[in-house]
Amino acid sequence: MSDIQVNLLLEKVMAELQKRLQREMPVEAAGAINNAENGAANDRTLFDPVSMLPNPRDKEGLAELVASTPARIGVWRTGTRPLTKTMLQFRCDHAAAVDAVYGEVNPTILDQFHLFTVETSFEDTENYLKRPDRGRILTDAAVAKLKARCMEKPQVQVVVSDGLSASAIDANLADVLPALLDSLKAHKLSSGTPFFVRGGRVAAMDHIGEVLKPEVVVLLIGERPGLVTADSMSAYMCYKPRKGTVESDRTVISNIHRGGTPPVEAGAHIGTIVKKMLEQKTSGVNLVV
Repeated sequence: MSDIQVNLLLEKVMAELQKRLQREMPVEAAGAINNAENGAANDRTLFDPVSMLPNPRDKEGLAELVASTPARIGVWRTGTRPLTKTMLQFRCDHAAAVDAVYGEVNPTILDQFHLFTVETSFEDTENYLKRPDRGRILTDAAVAKLKARCMEKPQVQVVVSDGLSASAIDANLADVLPALLDSLKAHKLSSGTPFFVRGGRVAAMDHIGEVLKPEVVVLLIGERPGLVTADSMSAYMCYKPRKGTVESDRTVISNIHRGGTPPVEAGAHIGTIVKKMLEQKTSGVNLVV
C-alpha cells in the first residue's frame, strides 16, 4: 500500500473516531476539539494541547512551542497511554519512514524527465544500510554508461538519487527539477544530461566528478526519514568534486518538502547558489552566499 493510501485510511479512521468522541464528550470539550482542528494549519493531534492539557504551567509558552514545530508536543494521554490518534499517527509515520528506506522510486517519475539509471556498488538495501561506503562507488557498468551517454566537462551536472528515501524523489522531483533547470537557464548556465543513481550516497558525487569532470555537481537525494516526514529531499552542491573531497567542501539545502523548504523555491535557489559557486570557484564553507 502506498504512503498516500495509508494516509487516506488514517484520515478516515480519525474522522470516525472524532465523531464518536464528540457524541460521548461534554459540549465544552467537543467545542475545544472543533476549535483546535479548525484553527490548526498542521494539526497532528485530536486535541488542542493548549486547551486540553490539564493545568499547563506556561500556557502561552506551550502555545508558542506547539505553533513552532510539527513535533509531538503536549499530546497528552489517556491513563498511562498515548491517545488513540497519537498512537495511530505514530505508527503511520513510522511505517512511512520504513517504506521510504526500503521502497523504490516510481519509474514513471524517472521516465517523465528522461532520466536513465545507473547503480552504485550497494548490491541491496540491507547492504546499503550496513556499508555506506558501497553507495559512494559506481559500478563499472555505470561508469561505462556515463561515458557513453553524458558529455564530459559540463558546466553543471545534475544527478538524482534515492538515497535514504525513495519517497522524497516521488514527492518532490516534479517540482524541484524543472525549477532548477529553469534557474540554470535564467543564469545562462549550461548543464549536462541528468541521470538517476540507484543506491547512492552523497559522496557518489565525487566518483561522478572523477568520471565526467564537471565544474559543479548538483545531487538531489532523499534524506534519512523521520517521524515528521518521510518525504524530505536534500540538494548537495560541490565545486569540482573529486576523490578526497571533504564534507566541508559541500553546500547543502536540506529539508525540501511541502512542510519545509518549498520544492519549487528550492529548485530556483539552487541555480542561484550554483551561479555563485562558478563565480567564486569554490563551495562549502568557503562560499560567500
